[in-house]
Amino acid sequence: MGSLGDLRAGDLDVVLADTEDEIRAAQALRFRIFYNEKGARPSLENLECQRDFDDFDNIADHLLVIDHSLGTGGERVVGTYRLMRREHAQRAGSFYTASEYDISPILSQPYEVMELGRSCVDARYRNRHTMQQLWRGIAAYSHRHDVGLMFGCASLHGTDVAALAPELSYLHHHHLAPEDIRPVALPEFYQAMNLTDPTVLDQRRVLAGLPPLIKGYLRLGGYVGDGAYVDQQFNTTDVCVIVKTDLVAEKYQRHYDRTARSVPTTAL
Repeated sequence: MGSLGDLRAGDLDVVLADTEDEIRAAQALRFRIFYNEKGARPSLENLECQRDFDDFDNIADHLLVIDHSLGTGGERVVGTYRLMRREHAQRAGSFYTASEYDISPILSQPYEVMELGRSCVDARYRNRHTMQQLWRGIAAYSHRHDVGLMFGCASLHGTDVAALAPELSYLHHHHLAPEDIRPVALPEFYQAMNLTDPTVLDQRRVLAGLPPLIKGYLRLGGYVGDGAYVDQQFNTTDVCVIVKTDLVAEKYQRHYDRTARSVPTTAL
């Protein structure tokens, strides 16, 4: 496994996958969470191998949280994030997010950018300690590669946009990204997020009900793009989240002690 430095805390360590077996273990965890737990629709290939995979997996870096107390097999992988930088996207032909959003404002920035995706954590490990480990790994990786901005697709459960109107409207009215870094959902998929008059929104209630992963990004000063994307396969409605890593660096020590308590794991 690839080292990001001494990030072990108790039995939990955070590393980069550097073998095919380690990537397969991450894909198996993703399958259990996305398909068995969250109701995504598997292909016949997914069902046959019991793994979530796509063409980006062989190119991206895979951050793993491992529990050393579980032995040496794939079952010790209890959390994962897929990380892609510009060099990965060049090899793949694009970032994954580009299939849902026009991300040209992000790509036009003069610094390194990183896509966060396929985030999930085993149900038994959805706690403060595991999330701290994941984010320690992301912070170490970002520092190593001098990443200036992170982005990716974060999910609200379900595909009924009308039912998600309060959440989407809140994000649009209060956390819309500045224009110079604002991605926009592709025209053929664009779902308006400005669905509810902001004066009638119960902001506190809506914020409390947001998926913990999205809420965690917002508390770090994150933004969302313009428009949502309905992902029928994964049974989600996606928003594009953008976080500047300097804000993460400023808030990491004092903030993640709070945020990680509640952030479990939905796909980003």
